[in-house]
Amino acid sequence: MVYSSEPSLLEFIYTEAATQGMVKIKATVISQEGHCDAGNKVGDEITFDWDTHEIEGRLCLHALYSVMPKIYAMAQGGNVAFAQADDGTLVARHACPDGYNPLILELRVVE
Repeated sequence: MVYSSEPSLLEFIYTEAATQGMVKIKATVISQEGHCDAGNKVGDEITFDWDTHEIEGRLCLHALYSVMPKIYAMAQGGNVAFAQADDGTLVARHACPDGYNPLILELRVVE
């Protein structure tokens, strides 16, 4: 199968219809060892906002690329492997792919 970057497909991805009903997701750094190139430290927060199509906070491209499937699934109310309900809120954890400087994110739906 060949994938193309047709303007119509790309435009749809960012339309209101494509993101309707999606919720904000907050990622909090709960563990970080070594040197993080994005400068993340324990307690830092990154918010994924589908209404504004913005990401508040910083995250390197490697961590961003690896976490997006979980973020997107949670934003749509989908199931995420090994996620647990915490007081009725879905909570998932995600490890940055940098094995030498591990970073762990806790992902939560923001109401």
